[in-house]
Amino acid sequence: MNLIAQGEVSRVECILPTGGSSVAATPPDTVIYAIGDIHGRVDLLEKLQRSIAIDAGNRDARRKLVVYLGDYFSRGPDSRRVLESVRSWRLHCEGEHDVVALKGNHEDLALRFLAGDLAAGCHWFDYNGLDALADYGVQIEDTPGRDAKSPEILRQGFFSALPVEHLVFLQGLRVSHREGDYYFTHGGIRPGVALDEQSEHDRMWIRKDFLQSDLDHGVTVVHGHTISTKPSVRHNRIGIDTGAYASGILTCLVLEGTGRHFLQT
Repeated sequence: MNLIAQGEVSRVECILPTGGSSVAATPPDTVIYAIGDIHGRVDLLEKLQRSIAIDAGNRDARRKLVVYLGDYFSRGPDSRRVLESVRSWRLHCEGEHDVVALKGNHEDLALRFLAGDLAAGCHWFDYNGLDALADYGVQIEDTPGRDAKSPEILRQGFFSALPVEHLVFLQGLRVSHREGDYYFTHGGIRPGVALDEQSEHDRMWIRKDFLQSDLDHGVTVVHGHTISTKPSVRHNRIGIDTGAYASGILTCLVLEGTGRHFLQT
Protein backbone atom coordinates (compact mmCIF):
# COMPACT_ATOMS: atom_id res chain seq x y z
CA MET A 1 0.00 0.00 0.00
CA ASN A 2 1.51 3.32 -1.10
CA LEU A 3 0.25 6.53 0.50
CA ILE A 4 -0.33 9.45 -1.85
CA ALA A 5 -1.79 12.95 -1.62
CA GLN A 6 -0.13 13.73 1.72
CA GLY A 7 -1.52 10.65 3.42
CA GLU A 8 -5.17 11.51 2.73
CA VAL A 9 -5.71 8.68 0.26
CA SER A 10 -4.09 5.28 -0.14
CA ARG A 11 -3.43 3.29 -3.29
CA VAL A 12 -4.39 -0.38 -3.03
CA GLU A 13 -3.46 -2.89 -5.70
CA CYS A 14 -6.23 -5.06 -7.10
CA ILE A 15 -5.76 -8.83 -7.06
CA LEU A 16 -7.29 -10.23 -10.23
CA PRO A 17 -9.80 -13.08 -9.76
CA THR A 18 -9.08 -16.51 -11.09
CA GLY A 19 -11.36 -18.34 -13.50
CA GLY A 20 -14.06 -16.83 -15.68
CA SER A 21 -13.48 -14.98 -18.90
CA SER A 22 -10.39 -13.07 -20.02
CA VAL A 23 -9.44 -9.92 -18.15
CA ALA A 24 -11.51 -6.88 -19.12
CA ALA A 25 -9.85 -3.83 -20.67
CA THR A 26 -10.64 -0.16 -21.12
CA PRO A 27 -10.71 1.42 -24.58
CA PRO A 28 -7.21 2.26 -25.88
CA ASP A 29 -5.45 5.29 -24.40
CA THR A 30 -8.15 5.69 -21.71
CA VAL A 31 -7.96 5.78 -17.91
CA ILE A 32 -11.20 5.51 -15.92
CA TYR A 33 -11.88 6.53 -12.31
CA ALA A 34 -15.09 5.03 -10.86
CA ILE A 35 -16.24 6.46 -7.51
CA GLY A 36 -18.49 4.48 -5.18
CA ASP A 37 -21.43 5.60 -3.03
CA ILE A 38 -20.70 8.98 -1.39
CA HIS A 39 -23.83 9.47 0.77
CA GLY A 40 -23.21 12.99 1.97
CA ARG A 41 -19.51 12.63 2.79
CA VAL A 42 -18.24 15.68 0.97
CA ASP A 43 -15.08 15.64 3.09
CA LEU A 44 -14.08 12.26 1.68
CA LEU A 45 -15.17 13.17 -1.83
CA GLU A 46 -12.96 16.25 -1.96
CA LYS A 47 -9.95 14.25 -0.74
CA LEU A 48 -10.58 11.67 -3.46
CA GLN A 49 -11.04 14.31 -6.14
CA ARG A 50 -7.67 15.84 -5.25
CA SER A 51 -6.02 12.43 -5.49
CA ILE A 52 -7.68 11.68 -8.82
CA ALA A 53 -6.32 14.96 -10.17
CA ILE A 54 -2.80 14.00 -9.01
CA ASP A 55 -3.06 10.48 -10.40
CA ALA A 56 -4.47 11.66 -13.74
CA GLY A 57 -1.74 14.26 -14.05
CA ASN A 58 0.88 11.51 -13.86
CA ARG A 59 -0.65 9.46 -16.68
CA ASP A 60 -0.04 9.67 -20.40
CA ALA A 61 -3.50 8.42 -21.40
CA ARG A 62 -5.14 10.80 -23.88
CA ARG A 63 -8.64 10.34 -22.42
CA LYS A 64 -9.44 10.55 -18.72
CA LEU A 65 -12.92 9.64 -17.53
CA VAL A 66 -14.50 9.93 -14.09
CA VAL A 67 -17.67 7.91 -13.39
CA TYR A 68 -19.75 8.54 -10.26
CA LEU A 69 -21.84 5.47 -9.42
CA GLY A 70 -24.63 7.40 -7.64
CA ASP A 71 -26.06 7.70 -4.13
CA TYR A 72 -24.91 11.24 -3.47
CA PHE A 73 -27.84 11.85 -1.08
CA SER A 74 -28.73 10.75 2.44
CA ARG A 75 -27.06 9.16 5.45
CA GLY A 76 -24.01 11.41 5.61
CA PRO A 77 -24.09 15.05 6.80
CA ASP A 78 -23.64 17.01 3.56
CA SER A 79 -25.95 15.86 0.76
CA ARG A 80 -26.28 19.35 -0.66
CA ARG A 81 -22.53 19.98 -0.74
CA VAL A 82 -21.88 16.58 -2.35
CA LEU A 83 -24.28 17.37 -5.18
CA GLU A 84 -22.72 20.80 -5.64
CA SER A 85 -19.21 19.34 -5.55
CA VAL A 86 -19.97 16.74 -8.23
CA ARG A 87 -21.81 19.27 -10.37
CA SER A 88 -19.16 21.98 -10.12
CA TRP A 89 -16.25 19.54 -10.49
CA ARG A 90 -17.77 18.31 -13.75
CA LEU A 91 -17.82 21.90 -15.01
CA HIS A 92 -14.31 22.56 -13.71
CA CYS A 93 -12.90 19.45 -15.41
CA GLU A 94 -14.43 20.22 -18.80
CA GLY A 95 -11.70 19.89 -21.38
CA GLU A 96 -9.45 17.87 -19.05
CA HIS A 97 -11.63 14.90 -18.00
CA ASP A 98 -14.89 13.47 -19.18
CA VAL A 99 -17.34 13.08 -16.26
CA VAL A 100 -20.34 10.72 -16.18
CA ALA A 101 -22.72 10.95 -13.21
CA LEU A 102 -25.01 7.96 -12.70
CA LYS A 103 -28.24 7.69 -10.74
CA GLY A 104 -28.40 5.69 -7.52
CA ASN A 105 -31.51 4.33 -5.83
CA HIS A 106 -31.54 7.28 -3.42
CA GLU A 107 -31.69 9.75 -6.33
CA ASP A 108 -34.37 7.57 -7.90
CA LEU A 109 -36.51 7.91 -4.78
CA ALA A 110 -35.81 11.63 -4.47
CA LEU A 111 -36.82 12.33 -8.07
CA ARG A 112 -39.96 10.22 -7.81
CA PHE A 113 -40.85 12.03 -4.62
CA LEU A 114 -40.34 15.43 -6.26
CA ALA A 115 -42.60 14.30 -9.11
CA GLY A 116 -45.43 13.53 -6.67
CA ASP A 117 -44.87 9.88 -5.70
CA LEU A 118 -45.38 10.27 -1.95
CA ALA A 119 -44.90 6.54 -1.32
CA ALA A 120 -41.42 6.80 -2.83
CA GLY A 121 -40.77 9.71 -0.49
CA CYS A 122 -41.83 7.71 2.55
CA HIS A 123 -39.59 4.86 1.39
CA TRP A 124 -36.72 7.34 1.11
CA PHE A 125 -37.44 8.64 4.62
CA ASP A 126 -36.85 5.11 5.93
CA TYR A 127 -33.28 5.37 4.61
CA ASN A 128 -32.35 8.81 5.97
CA GLY A 129 -34.01 10.82 3.23
CA LEU A 130 -35.21 13.29 5.84
CA ASP A 131 -31.58 14.07 6.64
CA ALA A 132 -31.08 15.15 3.04
CA LEU A 133 -34.18 17.35 3.19
CA ALA A 134 -32.96 18.95 6.42
CA ASP A 135 -29.60 19.60 4.78
CA TYR A 136 -31.44 21.66 2.16
CA GLY A 137 -33.12 23.65 4.91
CA VAL A 138 -36.55 21.97 4.76
CA GLN A 139 -38.41 22.40 8.04
CA ILE A 140 -39.42 19.00 9.42
CA GLU A 141 -41.98 19.09 12.21
CA ASP A 142 -43.24 15.52 11.96
CA THR A 143 -39.96 13.62 12.35
CA PRO A 144 -41.16 10.29 10.91
CA GLY A 145 -42.92 12.12 8.06
CA ARG A 146 -45.87 9.79 8.39
CA ASP A 147 -48.97 11.75 9.29
CA ALA A 148 -51.53 12.31 6.53
CA LYS A 149 -50.27 15.72 5.44
CA SER A 150 -46.53 15.57 6.09
CA PRO A 151 -45.28 13.87 2.88
CA GLU A 152 -46.89 16.46 0.59
CA ILE A 153 -45.75 19.35 2.80
CA LEU A 154 -42.22 17.96 2.75
CA ARG A 155 -42.35 17.45 -1.01
CA GLN A 156 -43.34 21.06 -1.55
CA GLY A 157 -40.64 22.23 0.85
CA PHE A 158 -38.01 20.14 -0.90
CA PHE A 159 -39.06 21.38 -4.33
CA SER A 160 -38.83 24.99 -3.14
CA ALA A 161 -35.48 24.51 -1.39
CA LEU A 162 -33.74 22.54 -4.13
CA PRO A 163 -31.67 24.87 -6.36
CA VAL A 164 -32.67 24.75 -10.01
CA GLU A 165 -29.11 23.70 -10.90
CA HIS A 166 -29.37 20.69 -8.59
CA LEU A 167 -32.74 19.66 -10.03
CA VAL A 168 -31.36 19.87 -13.57
CA PHE A 169 -28.34 17.82 -12.47
CA LEU A 170 -30.54 15.14 -10.92
CA GLN A 171 -32.83 14.97 -13.93
CA GLY A 172 -29.81 14.51 -16.20
CA LEU A 173 -28.36 11.52 -14.35
CA ARG A 174 -27.85 8.40 -16.43
CA VAL A 175 -28.56 4.86 -15.24
CA SER A 176 -25.59 3.10 -16.86
CA HIS A 177 -22.51 3.70 -18.96
CA ARG A 178 -20.25 1.36 -20.95
CA GLU A 179 -16.57 1.75 -21.72
CA GLY A 180 -14.77 -1.09 -23.49
CA ASP A 181 -15.27 -4.29 -21.50
CA TYR A 182 -16.64 -2.44 -18.46
CA TYR A 183 -20.27 -1.61 -17.68
CA PHE A 184 -20.92 0.95 -14.94
CA THR A 185 -24.20 1.10 -13.05
CA HIS A 186 -25.29 1.70 -9.48
CA GLY A 187 -26.92 -1.56 -8.46
CA GLY A 188 -26.06 -4.17 -11.06
CA ILE A 189 -27.83 -6.03 -13.85
CA ARG A 190 -30.33 -8.85 -14.19
CA PRO A 191 -28.33 -12.02 -15.02
CA GLY A 192 -29.24 -13.60 -18.33
CA VAL A 193 -30.83 -10.42 -19.73
CA ALA A 194 -29.14 -8.58 -22.60
CA LEU A 195 -27.59 -5.26 -21.62
CA ASP A 196 -29.85 -3.27 -23.94
CA GLU A 197 -32.89 -4.92 -22.36
CA GLN A 198 -32.01 -4.23 -18.72
CA SER A 199 -34.65 -2.31 -16.78
CA GLU A 200 -33.74 0.97 -15.09
CA HIS A 201 -35.11 -0.38 -11.82
CA ASP A 202 -32.80 -3.39 -11.83
CA ARG A 203 -29.77 -1.30 -12.69
CA MET A 204 -30.40 0.93 -9.67
CA TRP A 205 -31.89 -1.53 -7.19
CA ILE A 206 -30.92 -5.16 -7.84
CA ARG A 207 -28.91 -7.04 -5.24
CA LYS A 208 -29.19 -10.76 -4.50
CA ASP A 209 -29.76 -12.21 -7.97
CA PHE A 210 -26.91 -10.17 -9.38
CA LEU A 211 -24.48 -10.56 -6.49
CA GLN A 212 -24.86 -14.34 -6.36
CA SER A 213 -24.59 -14.88 -10.12
CA ASP A 214 -21.52 -16.52 -11.65
CA LEU A 215 -22.71 -15.91 -15.21
CA ASP A 216 -20.41 -14.24 -17.70
CA HIS A 217 -22.30 -11.03 -18.46
CA GLY A 218 -20.17 -10.26 -21.50
CA VAL A 219 -18.78 -7.27 -19.57
CA THR A 220 -17.35 -6.67 -16.12
CA VAL A 221 -19.97 -4.77 -14.16
CA VAL A 222 -18.66 -2.02 -11.88
CA HIS A 223 -21.25 -1.17 -9.23
CA GLY A 224 -21.97 0.27 -5.81
CA HIS A 225 -25.21 -0.11 -3.78
CA THR A 226 -24.10 -3.12 -1.69
CA ILE A 227 -21.70 -2.35 1.15
CA SER A 228 -18.62 -4.46 1.73
CA THR A 229 -15.66 -3.79 4.02
CA LYS A 230 -13.32 -3.86 1.03
CA PRO A 231 -13.91 -3.83 -2.73
CA SER A 232 -15.54 -7.01 -4.00
CA VAL A 233 -13.65 -8.30 -7.04
CA ARG A 234 -15.08 -11.23 -8.97
CA HIS A 235 -14.64 -12.43 -12.53
CA ASN A 236 -17.90 -10.77 -13.64
CA ARG A 237 -18.24 -7.73 -11.36
CA ILE A 238 -16.40 -5.26 -9.11
CA GLY A 239 -18.31 -3.74 -6.18
CA ILE A 240 -16.90 -0.54 -4.68
CA ASP A 241 -19.43 0.61 -2.06
CA THR A 242 -17.33 0.55 1.11
CA GLY A 243 -19.93 2.31 3.26
CA ALA A 244 -18.22 5.71 3.23
CA TYR A 245 -20.88 7.45 5.34
CA ALA A 246 -20.08 5.19 8.30
CA SER A 247 -16.65 3.71 7.59
CA GLY A 248 -14.86 6.83 6.36
CA ILE A 249 -13.61 4.77 3.40
CA LEU A 250 -14.66 6.13 0.03
CA THR A 251 -13.36 3.96 -2.80
CA CYS A 252 -12.34 4.80 -6.35
CA LEU A 253 -11.54 2.05 -8.86
CA VAL A 254 -8.84 3.06 -11.35
CA LEU A 255 -8.80 1.26 -14.70
CA GLU A 256 -6.33 1.59 -17.56
CA GLY A 257 -5.90 -1.09 -20.21
CA THR A 258 -6.09 -4.34 -18.24
CA GLY A 259 -4.63 -2.70 -15.13
CA ARG A 260 -6.67 -2.10 -11.99
CA HIS A 261 -6.06 -0.54 -8.61
CA PHE A 262 -7.99 1.40 -5.98
CA LEU A 263 -7.71 4.81 -4.39
CA GLN A 264 -9.28 4.95 -0.94
CA THR A 265 -9.69 7.61 1.71
